[in-house]
Amino acid sequence: MEREKNENDGTLLFEVAWEVCSQLGGIYTVLRSKAQAMVQTWGDRYVLVGPRHADTSTLEFEPGPVPVHLATTLDALCDAGVEGQFGRGLIVGRPQVILLNYLDVFRCLHEIKYALWEQHGITTPGDDEMINNVAAFGEACRQLLTIAADRNEGRHPIIAHFHEWLAATAVPSLRRENWPGAIVFTTHATQLGRYLAMNDPRFHEHLPSYQPDAEARRFNVEAQHRMECAAAHGAHVFTTVSDVTAAECRCLLGRKPDLLLPNGLNIQRFAVLHEFQNMHRMYRQRIHEFTMGHFFPSYSFDLDNTLYIFTSGRYEYRNKGMDMTIEALTRLNQRLQQVDSLVTVVAFIITRRPYRSINVTALQSSAMLDEFRSSIDAIKDQVGERLFEAAVAT
Repeated sequence: MEREKNENDGTLLFEVAWEVCSQLGGIYTVLRSKAQAMVQTWGDRYVLVGPRHADTSTLEFEPGPVPVHLATTLDALCDAGVEGQFGRGLIVGRPQVILLNYLDVFRCLHEIKYALWEQHGITTPGDDEMINNVAAFGEACRQLLTIAADRNEGRHPIIAHFHEWLAATAVPSLRRENWPGAIVFTTHATQLGRYLAMNDPRFHEHLPSYQPDAEARRFNVEAQHRMECAAAHGAHVFTTVSDVTAAECRCLLGRKPDLLLPNGLNIQRFAVLHEFQNMHRMYRQRIHEFTMGHFFPSYSFDLDNTLYIFTSGRYEYRNKGMDMTIEALTRLNQRLQQVDSLVTVVAFIITRRPYRSINVTALQSSAMLDEFRSSIDAIKDQVGERLFEAAVAT
């Protein structure tokens, strides 16, 4: 029997995340890597929803005309006092994006936080800026999705997919109000699990014996933990990304995930081999120049016999494996010395941390290299011109 051409015709999918059009962490990479495939599959029925960050959102967001199927929803949201800006994400696939100005909701922040406590048992501190922002964004999402469902009037199914506790404070309220759509919540790593893993080298062995509420109080993340629990239990479908995080969810959140959805990467852009080779050559040369600026001439080595190693992620020294990477590099260094290897290894640990100043010595070395290159290019042009004249004259 031949399969129907479009099984999901009419279904609207809103994917909600704190990192929509804002490069803060891993969720941004997840959304960016799958955006093209989602647009190809869902078309204009797929909409990303995120908060409007004044300092970052404009870099990856292009405002545009609102499509007909969202116009009345955004107009009604504006009438309710919340601005929702429509546009396209400046990433591969150009997905539709709605950025919500959650600051518009701060006028009723006390009522929002009271409802979280009265209806869901979530106590929130009054002076935590992130908690306040998250609570306000959740209310803005609740209003958007409620209006979207009202305007839809049951004509098409609606799915709301939330990523992480930062975007999911709307989940328990939507479920309590019997919102007519389907709710999916995905956690990529539990908030409490992050703190436990950073402070307990035998975290996975001790996982079944933890008392989650007590541990959340100990690390002062009780509000975040309760928000995550409420989202996990309020969603119709609860998912995570691996067996490891599934064990965390079962022990710390009290619900076993319904599905495991491993994160995937879009590798189609590397399908043409020669393009990848050209990119590799170009970027390797840039890395060579960066390395020379930091090490040469005080410490020089053969760049053609150099191995570059990279690791990156949020600054969580143990969770992101930085400790393991440094230990492995130490052992590799010892092994290379034992066998008198001529290979030089340069390792980059890339993470976002506050900094006081830049390395002046490295800047001076880089400027010197640029001057050398300019001088050499000038000499090369002069020699080439003389060789041309000599060849023509003979």
